[in-house]
Amino acid sequence: MIAFPGMFRTWELAHALSGGHAMQNTTHAAAPDFAAIKTRQQATWAAGDFGRIGVTLQIVGESLCEAVDLRATDSVLDVAAGNGNATLAAARRFASVTSTDYVPALLAKGRARAEAEGLNVCFETADAEALPYADGSFDVVLSTFGVMFAPDQRCATAELLRVVRDGGRIGLANWTPEGFIGRLFKVIGAHVPPPAGLAPPTLWGTTSHIAELFGERAAQLRCEKRRFHFRYRSAVHWLQVFRDWFGPMHKAFAALDAGAQRELERDITALLAQFDIGGGGSLVVPAEYLEVVLTKRH
Repeated sequence: MIAFPGMFRTWELAHALSGGHAMQNTTHAAAPDFAAIKTRQQATWAAGDFGRIGVTLQIVGESLCEAVDLRATDSVLDVAAGNGNATLAAARRFASVTSTDYVPALLAKGRARAEAEGLNVCFETADAEALPYADGSFDVVLSTFGVMFAPDQRCATAELLRVVRDGGRIGLANWTPEGFIGRLFKVIGAHVPPPAGLAPPTLWGTTSHIAELFGERAAQLRCEKRRFHFRYRSAVHWLQVFRDWFGPMHKAFAALDAGAQRELERDITALLAQFDIGGGGSLVVPAEYLEVVLTKRH
């Protein structure tokens, strides 16, 4: 799942676009209401039609399955699967796959894609912070731009480790704070500041934070920066697609008056221009992410 604002006059986007603004140290502040945030996140991700954007990220799921050396004999769990990029990649390799997300509408998109390819996948609604599976149920756990947006990062990490067997692998793809998406979070957060208290999701895109989260539970840990390229006709085209179909972006603009919308559009367009390597013929924007592969300690 790709995700991008904070309060946006509402709580539903508080987590998705907290990159670079929320503070980790909440000693002197009230703890965030994670349950309320997740409830509103669900409604946000169900808005628009994320599938129109999610399918363009399929190559990340394919690359991640190769990175974890996925085998046909593996049992695989895709956490916060969105419309199923890593799910389909694993199923194409003949693994036994369970695809989960807490937004049923996204799972329905993934199910339709799997059926169209004749792939046998189990789709189940599940919260990344409370996975309904026994300890050690899976050989491999995957998440592409998904679990990084769970409000309670340590709880989500514990669940990933719990449901994978000893010696099993966890593979993640997480946007970095300094890459295009991380910078986008900051641009939007400057217009609609998020509430304090949430750790930025882009922390999952840093090797140091991954090492801190998984700690000694990882027998082996490999982190490698990779790039996904957004390829659109122009900056105007990219912005229109995301405003129309990407729930969080749609709600971000809807939360602002006309003048503020124009300012946000201006700043996003400037960011796109800064990253664009298309040479003027079309838009090509490299977006850096961290590919994480770890083996759970016995």
